[in-house]
Amino acid sequence: APIFEEINLAIDHNQLLMDLMEKVARRHYFKVLLHEKPYAGINGSGKHNNWSLITDTGKNLLAPGKTPKNNLMFLTFFVNTIKAVSEHADLLRASIASVSNDHRLGANEAPPAIISIFLGQQLNEVLDEIEHSRISKKVKEDNSYWLGIPKIPQILLDNTDRNRTSPFAFTGNKFEFRAVGSSANSSASMTVLNTIVADQLVKFKADVDKLVKKGEKKDVAILTIIKKYIKESKSIRFEGNGYSAEWEAEAETRGLANIKTTPKALDAYITEKATALFVNNGIFSKRELHARHEIMLESFYKKLQIEARVMGEVVNSIIIPAAIVYQNTLIDNAKGLKELGLGKDAIATSMNIITAVSEHLTVLKTNIDKMLAKRKEINEIEDSREKAIAYDEQVKTFFDDIRYHTDKLEQIVDDSKWPLPKFRELLFSK
Repeated sequence: APIFEEINLAIDHNQLLMDLMEKVARRHYFKVLLHEKPYAGINGSGKHNNWSLITDTGKNLLAPGKTPKNNLMFLTFFVNTIKAVSEHADLLRASIASVSNDHRLGANEAPPAIISIFLGQQLNEVLDEIEHSRISKKVKEDNSYWLGIPKIPQILLDNTDRNRTSPFAFTGNKFEFRAVGSSANSSASMTVLNTIVADQLVKFKADVDKLVKKGEKKDVAILTIIKKYIKESKSIRFEGNGYSAEWEAEAETRGLANIKTTPKALDAYITEKATALFVNNGIFSKRELHARHEIMLESFYKKLQIEARVMGEVVNSIIIPAAIVYQNTLIDNAKGLKELGLGKDAIATSMNIITAVSEHLTVLKTNIDKMLAKRKEINEIEDSREKAIAYDEQVKTFFDDIRYHTDKLEQIVDDSKWPLPKFRELLFSK
């Protein structure tokens, strides 16, 4: 269960815990893998950031109340958060972008790269009812207005925690951002979330004040703006399967972005809209935003640069030589069988394995050489964004194919001649 505290303390404690986990693991001869996707075909790792707004007296502003008045307060912060995410979904996507998280997002085990919000059936019905209802301005006996706010159950957890495919879900009395990577410092994503909600609340106050100045009662003005925001942010609400191909198609028709790679996702930090957001709220200057953007791009392509170099070295100096040694053993075996006068059928098994090894070696060596040549070429690019995109689209694309042929050789080559731990050994050997 999540343990709640002020966000800066929670993030610091999370970082300390990550450090402690690594130290304790080493003490017991284990290794903690904080990488988002350390093993192909096995679920990766991420962080669920549980976020809410609490007053200085401990009141949770995202907890439904017992009275219509309290529910109006809940709806104010609830709907403004939805509106904020709707307006700045690209920034939330950028805040979780990294080389390793790109492996995880949308991989049928983690939230997709499309930012959407899951609310649960009850709250969706509440918002739909508010959207289509009329606000009565008839004064009641106690001199208050009947606002037509539906009853909201105080306990919502069982009805709002069903969909694990959503990147941003309301779970009872908080929102849960589930797309943050396991190796990430949550500061980036939480800075974005705090900023966009704060900015949205300022705009909400201004919109309400305009109506009040025109003579509207405050509660009526608040609900009028809430109704407006519900309509404007409806496209971000999604209750279905976030892993499905149908959702990708539907998201496109809704105008929701599906940015699958980090270099392009990071562009959201330096748009005019983002610059105005961070500068006007005193979070970052324009220069600081561009500096951070540059650093994140550099981090992205340098990690791929290192991965490509290590992959090239491992394949050229370990995998290929091991496969050739085994291939030579098979060739000697085939020659020996032939010298004994045995027919083609007796030699066929060795010949088939030799052919398979040769085919994988040929493709592997060709792809490694092409990848390293492309890496060398891209290293001459000076612009960080251009270099990051080039690494993503022209170097990273070789990785899966190289991995495939290496895995095939791992399954074929004599176990005693294979110099590295095998995939199954990494997973299951003690």
